Amino acid sequence: MRKQICLMAMMTGWGLPMMAQQATPDRPLYEARDLTAENMFSVNIEGPNFDKAGNFYVVNFKQDGTVGKINTHTGAGEVFVTLPDSSIANGIHFNSKGAMFLPDFIKHNVLTIDLKTKKVSVYVHSDKFNQPNDLCINRKDQIFVSDPKWANNTGQLWRIDANRSPVLLEANMGTTNGIELSPDEKTLYVNESVQRKIWKYEVDKAGNISHKTLFATFPDFGFDGMKCDKAGNLYIARWGKGVIAVMSPQGTLIREVPLKGKQCSNLVFGDKDGKTVYVTLQDRKCVETFRVAIAGRKF
Repeated sequence: MRKQICLMAMMTGWGLPMMAQQATPDRPLYEARDLTAENMFSVNIEGPNFDKAGNFYVVNFKQDGTVGKINTHTGAGEVFVTLPDSSIANGIHFNSKGAMFLPDFIKHNVLTIDLKTKKVSVYVHSDKFNQPNDLCINRKDQIFVSDPKWANNTGQLWRIDANRSPVLLEANMGTTNGIELSPDEKTLYVNESVQRKIWKYEVDKAGNISHKTLFATFPDFGFDGMKCDKAGNLYIARWGKGVIAVMSPQGTLIREVPLKGKQCSNLVFGDKDGKTVYVTLQDRKCVETFRVAIAGRKF
């Protein structure tokens, strides 16, 4: 998430989807297209993800505090659930059992939603959380959480274990934002948006991190969400520049995929072959997609 000046800002209108098309294998690679119409979401559009059945969800559909369910064929959407207690989610994530988890940056929570009953519950709350921002989940269902404090450009890094206990992995960081595991789950990537740095850690079998090293840094623009493909290449939302940067596991910039919007907040690999990237745009308040050669790490 890239914090906006007004958290509760809403779009002024929404309409029917514009020329939305289902991604197909014969589409040109790395060419962005609109999936949804502009202004279908609030300025805090974030957290695109797919459940096991292939349903596509994005947070803050039409207004803050909602989870939208979006048709990937037509680009149309509907409110799947509205969060209680003025909570606003900043992402959507699924564990190995298919349970949905959402970082709630307003109430210092990680929430969970029952997909059948649509019941929203607090999975973990801590007064020590700043503004839970993004998550990644390993095969053991341990949850790694980026936790920035946007007011002073600092952040923390947490792990939530199966017993729902939050473990502080590192404090006194920069503005922690995007977070992702490598395909073998032995490397954890965490970026700091304001400081424009991406760090990598070694991860042991217990989920502990060590050997922090600087993976990459950029001289301009910001960072937001990140995802890995099956080859271990890291896709990074360059907030403000309007590109998805693709970096090799060695830290070499492979390419930049240009988008129509500039404020790209997050991304996810989707479709049956895992080779369509879905990107949320905060300035356009919509979703764009593009095809890639290598599937996402979970495919």
